Amino acid sequence: MNDRSRSLGLLWATALIVGACAGPGATPTAPATDQPSAPASPGESPTAEPPSGDLTQVSLQLQWEPQAQFAGYFAADREGYYAEEGLQVEILRGGAEILPHVVGSDPNGPDFTISWVPKVLEVRANGQSDLVNIAQVFQRSGTRSVSWAAGAGPDPTSDENITSPEQYAGKNIGVWDFGNEYEVTAAGLLHDLVADVDYTKVIQPFNMDLLLNRDVDVAEAMIYNEYAQVLEAENPKTGALYQPEDLNVIDYNDVGTAMLQDAIFVRQAWLDEEGNEDVAVRFLRASFRGWIFCRDNPDACIGYTVDAGSTLPAGHQAWMMNEINPLIWPTPDGIGSMNGDMWAQTVRVSVEAGIIPSDPEQGAFRSDLALAAREGIEADANGNDFVKGEVEVTPGGE
Repeated sequence: MNDRSRSLGLLWATALIVGACAGPGATPTAPATDQPSAPASPGESPTAEPPSGDLTQVSLQLQWEPQAQFAGYFAADREGYYAEEGLQVEILRGGAEILPHVVGSDPNGPDFTISWVPKVLEVRANGQSDLVNIAQVFQRSGTRSVSWAAGAGPDPTSDENITSPEQYAGKNIGVWDFGNEYEVTAAGLLHDLVADVDYTKVIQPFNMDLLLNRDVDVAEAMIYNEYAQVLEAENPKTGALYQPEDLNVIDYNDVGTAMLQDAIFVRQAWLDEEGNEDVAVRFLRASFRGWIFCRDNPDACIGYTVDAGSTLPAGHQAWMMNEINPLIWPTPDGIGSMNGDMWAQTVRVSVEAGIIPSDPEQGAFRSDLALAAREGIEADANGNDFVKGEVEVTPGGE
């Protein structure tokens, strides 16, 4: 991590929570470090029977452990979409010790990488990467911050009721590190929270224990993961699960500092090799079909995620799948398209927060490959009629 990133992290009110990847929630392994380790042993493809024939072998680096955040790729494999495109895809597990935007930048790294846009913009700006965004899968940010409503939580006498970043000053505010904190710290900058206060660094594990124990006043959470972990926990005052009304949820899409998240990246040098643009189009087409399948068949995709080796139980994955779909759908210009307004906001927030020194050079993303991929899809690739489902919260996510 460079000095600029550390300075940005230190802009934070009383807590810098360390987490290595988007949407943590898997069983913790080892603490993240500034230097990523070599990729873990490749995860097995969830396909029950490997396809036969002369298929092009490619690899996909996940941003985290198998979970519904990546269900569309598992579905593309299990439904045979990759094989139909002449591909056999090796799906590589992520984890606490793997930074996909770094691993994916390695000339010997995976062919395709899933990462958040500002993280890639940062390494590109530092001259450490030629990763190109070829498909913007998530159209909306899943990042939230969660606090206790007045009179709720472990301290029923508390009336702090933090509902906005302007209330963060002097509070114990949890964020993750390694680029996952940028939306939250940028929101602090909007309200002139600067590093002239005695900020303290603490470490948050891959769960919501610090919020549940009131060791932080506000915790960063993905709407599809950590927020549900609180709702899946028992309220000791009632013996029942916590309820949404017990919590305040701050949505950075509303605050104005949300940035683009899960996108598919490839190295420019890889794209320049003969035939690889065609491989990329075929990979995108199959992956898009996988996400369309998960939109229309969420229960099947929950099963595919569990089969892929998720360490989170099926009830939690059901919540996750139900929250992931709205981050993708609707996509008015078609799945994988770049939302120009969100790209501009991501760049603006990144520059204002000091993540990158200036606007990225032309070529940081391209839309033609995703467009070509969508042209070969007969199903609805826009999801304009998408309606979010309802999922029952289960104790412990079981």
